Amino acid sequence: MNLRTIMVFPDFKNMEIIDNIRNQYDPLAKLVRPHITLVFPFKDQMSNEELAGILDVRLKFVQPFKIKLGGISKRVDTFGNYLFLNVLQGIDEIRSMNQILYENEFKKFNLGFHYIPHMTIGKLATAQLLQDAYHNVKFNMDSFSTIVHKVSVEMIGENQESVIIIEKHLY
Repeated sequence: MNLRTIMVFPDFKNMEIIDNIRNQYDPLAKLVRPHITLVFPFKDQMSNEELAGILDVRLKFVQPFKIKLGGISKRVDTFGNYLFLNVLQGIDEIRSMNQILYENEFKKFNLGFHYIPHMTIGKLATAQLLQDAYHNVKFNMDSFSTIVHKVSVEMIGENQESVIIIEKHLY
């Protein structure tokens, strides 16, 4: 039984800016593309076919939507010290998908924290390293816009690498 995650993988024209920051500050940068997590890593007995069927039913009314990311924030919680790229547009659609999924089949995996749509661009070992990274990037950030056309399910491999196993296109 493998760990899986449900995500949006936006494709921005200026993605190299995000990649450069993640290469500096995110230990997962070489293992998973920049993403917005909808359902955090979970482990269960559900087949990929069952999971794809759930996405078809739960997200059937979600149409492609525009997202815009920009601005940096930081977050320290029990899971680590994070640098976030903020979602400025599309936040309602992303929050809605997260809520729909966690209210239904994924309810047992809900960790109970307040969901803030974002793209993680850094995870630092200490709060001081987070503060330093924040000061290094907070003023050097462009904005990033695209249309979200699909939701993906990844399987997290043995070495934390991302393997896309399902892509649900939005219509």
